[in-house]
Amino acid sequence: MAHSANSRPGSAFGSIAAAACAGFAAALAVAVGRKAARAACTGEGHSVKHRLLDAASGVIQRKYPLEAMSTYLNGFHFYADDMGRQVSAVQFCTHLRHDLHQCVIFDSNRPDARLIGIEYIISAERFRALPDDEKRLWHSHHHEVKSGLLVAPGIPELAERAYFQDLVTTYGKTFHTWQIDRADFPFGIPQLMMGFTADGQIDEQRVADRDCKIGVSSSERRRLRESIPMPELIPGANGWESGHAVQICACEQPFRR
Repeated sequence: MAHSANSRPGSAFGSIAAAACAGFAAALAVAVGRKAARAACTGEGHSVKHRLLDAASGVIQRKYPLEAMSTYLNGFHFYADDMGRQVSAVQFCTHLRHDLHQCVIFDSNRPDARLIGIEYIISAERFRALPDDEKRLWHSHHHEVKSGLLVAPGIPELAERAYFQDLVTTYGKTFHTWQIDRADFPFGIPQLMMGFTADGQIDEQRVADRDCKIGVSSSERRRLRESIPMPELIPGANGWESGHAVQICACEQPFRR
């Protein structure tokens, strides 16, 4: 049987390749459009030139450390010397080594989010080996995980629970560089933050507002995590529980040449 010119294998391959190229071009256009739209949400007051430069760099430049951030977490912190000062923390983390995560903290998951801090997360084994003075800077994650306060929005519940089975035993050291509960500008010096360790400590309305905003249920997460074993806490973390807190203060020092 004779084949028409349009039915030849080469012609079919060419059609597939053309369709693939068209699809790739369309996807690229969508990605560029999204990046441009996100860039338009930031840089309030910037000139048109700066906006164009920001949009171009957002499309062209690779940001490998940012691309490596694989985990998005949403939780809460309080200032190490004042539990009444409670703030939401939106974290993006890289699993740098098997016993070390590094995270950047924002006040939201929006393009115009404010960068407010950093957190390092280490394994129980690594924490146990720290000097006592260093341990005072760290907080445990057992209650944050078991209570449902800490969530990983947007991933299936089974995958989230598997992730938190590992995280529940870890310890974090957190500094906020922007006191967003006091000013709309990053005044002052970084402040040490802590995590909640028991029921009744956090403002429940703050949790309810967070849950409503991102579409999660902390109480449901708590129920689903009942099977996660409660770890044995290593002494030295959560130093504020002793009644004395560590906090950073500015002090004048002689300048050395």
